Amino acid sequence: MLYYLHLLSDDISYFRVFQYITVRIVAGAGTAFLISLVLGPWVIRQLTRLCGGDRYCGCDRYKEDLPTLEILHGEKKKNTPTMGGLLIILSIVGACLLWAVLTSPILWLALLTLCAMGAIGFADDYIKTVKRDSKGLRARTKLLLQALWVVLLTGVLLVLPATRDHVRQLMVPFFKTPIIPEMCLVCVFLFVALVVIGASNAVNLTDGLDGLAIGCASSVTLAYMVMAYVAGHAVLAAYLQVPNVPEAGELAVFCGCMLGACLGFLWFNCHPALVFMGDTGSLALGGAIGCVAVLIKQELTLVVVGGVFVLEALSVILQVGFFKWKRRRIFICSPIHHHFELKKGPWSETQVTVRFWIISIIFALIGVLLLKIR
Repeated sequence: MLYYLHLLSDDISYFRVFQYITVRIVAGAGTAFLISLVLGPWVIRQLTRLCGGDRYCGCDRYKEDLPTLEILHGEKKKNTPTMGGLLIILSIVGACLLWAVLTSPILWLALLTLCAMGAIGFADDYIKTVKRDSKGLRARTKLLLQALWVVLLTGVLLVLPATRDHVRQLMVPFFKTPIIPEMCLVCVFLFVALVVIGASNAVNLTDGLDGLAIGCASSVTLAYMVMAYVAGHAVLAAYLQVPNVPEAGELAVFCGCMLGACLGFLWFNCHPALVFMGDTGSLALGGAIGCVAVLIKQELTLVVVGGVFVLEALSVILQVGFFKWKRRRIFICSPIHHHFELKKGPWSETQVTVRFWIISIIFALIGVLLLKIR
C-alpha cells in the first residue's frame, strides 16, 4: 500500500524511496516487529483465557523407565498458552499489506500458503487445547489437508506466466543449468509437496524448546530473503547464474516481514516463554519458507539452509524406524534437541537452544554461499 506513495515523488521527492525493494524490506521487517510487540501482550492474554496450558511435550516414548519431558519441563510450562502462531501470521500479513506490491501474484501465493498451513495448524491446536483432545487432528487428516493445498498451489504455478516455465525445472546447487529441464506434472506435484509439506512438518518437529524453532526460522528466512532479492534482480541473477524470477523482489519483502515477525515473536518466546507458537506457527512458517524456495527455484538449497530442521526430522525418522526394526533407540529422545537435554551431563534448555541457533546460522551462511559456487 505505501509503495504507491512513490507516485507522489514529483511533488515530494522523498517519497521516491518507497519504490526501492531494499527500503521496503527493512521497513517491512521493522513494521512486523512492532506489530508483534504491540499486539503480543493482548494476544497472549486472549490465548491464556482460551486454551490454558496443557501442552504435548513431543517426546516419543517406547519405554516407561525413560525420563520424560513432563518431568523435565513439568510445572514450568504447563500453563503457557499455545497458538501464538496467530501473532506471527497477523504480523506478517499486516506488514506485507503495508509494504509489498499487492498486485504481485507470487506474493499472494506465499501469503496464502502461510495462512493455509497456519489454518491447518490452528485446527490441530484448537482440538488439543480448547477441546482437550490430546490427539488433535489425525496425522493422515493433517497430511491430506496439506496435500490438497499443494495441489492447488501446483496448479497455479503451472499456469502463472511468472512460474510456469521454472516450476517444471529441477535446479541443483553447484550446477548452472537445470538437471531436468522439464518434469512431468506428477513429478512437479510430488516435488512441490516434498518441499512445502516437508519444510512445514520439519519446523513443527523443531518446535520443542523455548525460542528454538523461531530462532532457527529467523536465520533461514534471512538467507531466503537474500536469495529472493538476487532472483528478482536481473543483473545479479545473470551474474550469479541463478534463475531470474520476475517479481521475486516482492518475496524478499515478504521474507523481510517474516523475519521481523519472527524476531518480534522471539521477544515473547525466549526462555522462559510467555507463549508457544504451536502448530499454528510452525506449520505456517515452514510452509511459507518451502513455498518461497519453490518460487525462486532454490528448493534443494533448503536442505542446507534449513539444516537444523532437516536434522530434527531425520532424528525422528531414524528413531522410529530403528525402534520398529530392532526394538531399541538410537537417541534417548527425539527430536534430537531433547536428546541433548536428557543425556548424561545434560545441556540446559538455553544451551541447547543457543547452540542450535549457532548451527542454524552457519547452515544459512553456507546456503547463501552456494549462490556463488556454480
